[in-house]
Amino acid sequence: MFKSLSVNRVTFLLALFFVMVFNLPFFSVVKRGLEHQSHIDPVFVATIPVFLVALFSVLFSLFSFRYLLKPFFILLILMSSSVFFAAFKYGVVFDTGMIENTFETNSAEALTYLNWASVLNFVLTGILPSLLLYKVKIDYRPIGKELLRKLMFIGGNLLVVAAIAFMFMQNYASFLRNNVEAKRYIIPTYFIGSAAKYINQHYLQAPLKYRQQGLDAKVELPAPQAKPQLVVMVVGETARAMNYQYYGYKRETNPYTAKYSMVALNDVQSCGTATAVSLPCMFSRMDRKDYDGRRAKAQDSVMDVLDHAGINVAWYDNDSGCKGVCDRVTNSIIDIHMDSPYCDGQFCKDQVLVDKLKKVLAEPTDGTNNRLIVLHIIGSHGPTYYLRYPDEQRKFTPDCPRSDIQNCSREELVNTYDNTILYTDYILAQIVATLQQQTTYEPAMMYLSDHGESLGEKGLYLHGTPYSFAPKEQTTVPWLVWMPEAFASANGMVSDCVSGLENKADISQDNLFDTLLGLFNVHTTVYEADKDVFASCRRS
Repeated sequence: MFKSLSVNRVTFLLALFFVMVFNLPFFSVVKRGLEHQSHIDPVFVATIPVFLVALFSVLFSLFSFRYLLKPFFILLILMSSSVFFAAFKYGVVFDTGMIENTFETNSAEALTYLNWASVLNFVLTGILPSLLLYKVKIDYRPIGKELLRKLMFIGGNLLVVAAIAFMFMQNYASFLRNNVEAKRYIIPTYFIGSAAKYINQHYLQAPLKYRQQGLDAKVELPAPQAKPQLVVMVVGETARAMNYQYYGYKRETNPYTAKYSMVALNDVQSCGTATAVSLPCMFSRMDRKDYDGRRAKAQDSVMDVLDHAGINVAWYDNDSGCKGVCDRVTNSIIDIHMDSPYCDGQFCKDQVLVDKLKKVLAEPTDGTNNRLIVLHIIGSHGPTYYLRYPDEQRKFTPDCPRSDIQNCSREELVNTYDNTILYTDYILAQIVATLQQQTTYEPAMMYLSDHGESLGEKGLYLHGTPYSFAPKEQTTVPWLVWMPEAFASANGMVSDCVSGLENKADISQDNLFDTLLGLFNVHTTVYEADKDVFASCRRS
C-alpha cells in the first residue's frame, strides 16, 4: 500500500530522481572538467547537485497540478530514460541536430539500438519509476491551500538557488565558460529545449518560399568531346578518415582500390556530425558556418543546378534517404524486402548498389547527355557494424556481432568497424571496375563520407556530438577520387596536378557544390571557382 504524499514532496522526489539518476552523464562531464582545474573548491562541487535539485523543484512545480502531474511526468520519465541511456553509454548529446536525426530515423535503423542493455535501462529507469508514480497516492489539498504551499515551496527553492548563485557565481561562470558542453548533458532541460526548437522550426513556422538557383546554368566545354561524361558520386555513411590506409592507418583497409591510383584528399572536414545535417549541407550552396536546414529545404541543391544545366542526374539510396537533396530529380531507395541475398528485410548490404549501377548503365540511352549518378551507401552505419559486411569480408577478428557496442572490447569494436571500411573499399573497387568496362561515357568516381564516428575515444560512441566540441573522429572524413587521364584531359585538366591535390589544404564538404559543377564544366552565377577543388588543375 502506497503512502499518501503531498504534491510538493512528490515534486521534490521527482527532482531528486532526475538529478541523481538521469544526470549521471552530466556529472561525468563535470568530473572531467574539474580534473583540469588547478584548484577545486569542495564546497562549490557539493553545491552542484543541490543547485540542480532546487532548480528542478521550481521548474517541476509549474507542472505539478491535479490531472497533469502524473501523465506529464510519466511521459517525461520515459523520454528521459532513453536520452539518459544514449548519453550515459554513448556520450550522445540531444541538440537540435540530433533531434532532427532522431525524427528522420526509420524503423529498421531505430531497431539497431535495441539490445538487452537498452531494454534493461528502460525498464529500470523508465517503466519502474513510472509505475511507482502512477501508483502513489497524492494528497491534493483545496486549491487555495495547495497554491499557497506551492508558492512557499517554490520560494524556498528559489532562495537556495539564489544563495548558491550569490556565493559561487564566479565558480559557476568560470567552470561553464571552460566546459561549455556540460549544460548540453542536463536532462531533461536541454533535450526538451532542443525538441521545442526543432518543432518550432519545422512545424510551427510558416514554410519559406522556395527559391530556385542556377537557372542560368549551362555546360561550356573546353573542347569538343568524343564521349559524354559520367561521374559516379558515392556518398559514404559514418566513415572516419583515420581508419583509412590512404591517410596513414597501419591496417590494410583499402586493398581493393589500391590498384586504381585513387587520389585521397587530405584532412577533409564534414559539415555536420549526423546525416540529417551533413547530407543536405554538403549538397547545398551554404557553407557549414552559415548552414540553416530550414533554408536548405527551401532552395535548390547542386543536384537541381546540374539538372538545370541539362545533366542527367539520378540518386539511388541504400541508407536513410537523401534528406530532400534529390527530391526533384530521378531518385529511388533500395527495397529492403527485395528478393536478394544481400537483403534481410531490415537492411541491404551495399552490393545492391553495385548491381543497381550495372543495371542502370545497361539500359538503352541516346548517350548524348553527361550523367551524374549518386550512390548513397549504408557503409559503416552503427551500432550494428557487423551487419554491414558479408562473412567473406570479415578479415579483422575477433569482431563484435552485437549492437551494445559499449560492452565489446576495444579490439573487437575496432575490428568490426574496420571490416566495414574494408567492405566499402571492395564496393568502391567494383564501381570503378564497372566504369572501366563501359564504352559509352568518359567516367570518373568520387567517394565522400557524410561524417565520421567515435569508437569509445574520450567515452564517446557513434556520432552526433555538437560540432562546437565534436572530436576529430566525427568530423574528419575520407574524400577519394578516381579520375582517369582521359577524363581529366577531356575536361582541360592536368592529370599530374589532380594527383598532387592530396596535399591541398583547407578542404571540406563546403567544396562539394562547386567541385561537382566544375567537373561538368557548368557555368552559372552560383558557381564559385575558388571552392572548386579541381579549379587550379584546369589549363588556362
